[in-house]
Amino acid sequence: MRRTALQIGAAALIFLTSAASAYARCENYTPGPKPQNTGRDIVGKDLDQILDRGFIEFAVYEEFPPYSWEEGGKARGVDVELGRMIAEDLGVEARFNFVAASETVDADLRNYVWKGPLIGGRVSNVMLHVPYNSDLACRNELVVLNGQYFNEKIAIAYRRDAYPEDPPVPAYFRFDTVGVENDTIADFYLSSFAQGQMQANIRRYSTPQEAMAALAAGEVKAVMGAKSQLEYGLTSALDLHMPPLLGFSTSEWTLGVAVHHAYRPLSYAVDDAIRAVVENGRLQQVFQDYGLSFTPAKW
Repeated sequence: MRRTALQIGAAALIFLTSAASAYARCENYTPGPKPQNTGRDIVGKDLDQILDRGFIEFAVYEEFPPYSWEEGGKARGVDVELGRMIAEDLGVEARFNFVAASETVDADLRNYVWKGPLIGGRVSNVMLHVPYNSDLACRNELVVLNGQYFNEKIAIAYRRDAYPEDPPVPAYFRFDTVGVENDTIADFYLSSFAQGQMQANIRRYSTPQEAMAALAAGEVKAVMGAKSQLEYGLTSALDLHMPPLLGFSTSEWTLGVAVHHAYRPLSYAVDDAIRAVVENGRLQQVFQDYGLSFTPAKW
């Protein structure tokens, strides 16, 4: 069927409008210098090379239950299981590089996806558990953020005997003790809430597991942090809820993967594999196996 000039013009207008919208997301961001002549050994492998060699490497955070950790020499966790399902979809073996969290996500992307750390280590083909955020994507031009697989939220775990009627909200912590992982958004939020009135009641721990153990032992009345990490530490004497959080701009976020920008076919293949296991319920079953609730990403 022949298309009229009006139809062609309309199609062109839609394309230009879409393109303008795409550029608008990063219009206030000034691109930085891009590294040149970078060796292929430190920028990953393309999809064909991965298929030829028979394995794919995932960067996952070390000592990060319930998402990724090693136990008895075996990799465990939700992110580890997801990596195995992605590798199964591609028809290759999954291998995991356990990495330490840096000061920022930007540094993690630099160290583990597109450049490599200054001392030791190397980049991986795919990094799991990366927050999907527009500003983050604009700042990190050398990676592609894709493959969103679940939504995380801030929650409050509490002792049932301490709050037999109503679950606690942040205002309660002006009088009650609350545990947080040190230097996390829950820590920052409670430290600044109500002009610092809660400072005396905040107990800081190195990990969410330590905070939840303290809650189970009765050392604090509540713990605030990422819902999945709190769920993993629940006992029969504890419960959890997600109240509205006044003034909390980032109480919910989407998690996905990061791939070097030069390997977009790999990014697309990983995205397809993730979408399949979300839609067929396999990923939800993994969450349930670890005692976690599952909130799918909002594509």
